[in-house]
Amino acid sequence: MGAPINRTVEWHHPHYDMVIDVRSPAEFAEDHIIGAVNMPCLSNEERVIVGTLYKQKSAFEARKVGAALTARNIARHLENYLSDKPADFSPLIHCWRGGQRSRAFAQICSEIGWQCHVLDGGYKFYRGQVLDGLKALPSQLKLIVIAGRTGSAKTKILETLSAQGEQILDLEHLAHHRGSLLGKMNHHQPSQKYFESLIMKELSCFDFSRPVYVESESSKIGNVHIPKMLWHQMVISPLILIQVERMQRAAYLVDEYPHLMTDQTDLMKLIEGMVYRHGKEETQRWKGLMEDRNWLELAETLLEKHYDPAYDQSVLRHQRTIIKELKSEGYSPSELTELARQIQSLDSTWL
Repeated sequence: MGAPINRTVEWHHPHYDMVIDVRSPAEFAEDHIIGAVNMPCLSNEERVIVGTLYKQKSAFEARKVGAALTARNIARHLENYLSDKPADFSPLIHCWRGGQRSRAFAQICSEIGWQCHVLDGGYKFYRGQVLDGLKALPSQLKLIVIAGRTGSAKTKILETLSAQGEQILDLEHLAHHRGSLLGKMNHHQPSQKYFESLIMKELSCFDFSRPVYVESESSKIGNVHIPKMLWHQMVISPLILIQVERMQRAAYLVDEYPHLMTDQTDLMKLIEGMVYRHGKEETQRWKGLMEDRNWLELAETLLEKHYDPAYDQSVLRHQRTIIKELKSEGYSPSELTELARQIQSLDSTWL
């Protein structure tokens, strides 16, 4: 006789050996519980086949074909991904609403003797929990915003603060995007829903009695948007402004983003997109600097003409409270450590 199947709403409980998401790969790719493993009961194509049968023939025909496909797929997962699991293996299994797909998978696994848990309400319940958390938790954060014009090494400052034991929220890392100037990293950006799942996981790990440092951002990072309540909290939170000379920032950008010089496609698109704002004469001059491979002058003039005014306007538009201006002398580990020490030593009465 198999083990009983337990229904639960605790999708984040640490005693699960694995979270198994049995939805299709397309559903999983859009969003999923952080750390979950996709073992679909139906492939993307099979899901379409079953859905078409349901609409064009009958629910009975759809269930019959779906059951056969599901049984084959579960057998394959047992023979491959789950073949080495011990007798005391205890997974959490879920589908879209905690219905047929998760029940079928859990039933077979429980007959083996594994202690299976099915998420009541499935992914839909989990998504609701994420949305509720993104509404409620930001207002509890003691955010400190690290601001500074483009090239001020704000991300490196966050990393240094983290190394010193401080709590940080690195939104650009979660978004797989380096902000407005140089854009995408060597990864695809997550979907909006998965970006929100990643943020929610970070928020749930914070000690709300301590400060959380975050980089000043626009409301959109690449193709994803910062959740509304988190963005509101960032706008009203105290701000530390990092001041760095423009030439120093230009040199930093040239050193930090060498890929833009080896493959100039993204940089060319960036400049061509500025024609409306800066005119053909100015953008042609920038293209000429690209052709001459004069990267330092190009970086400096882009900062002067475009990015510095845009950043300053953003800070002024939201009337953010600047609690301290700190001058950065350089980007070496020792200089960043000293800057982080100054940030940590600031009086926290304004939190």
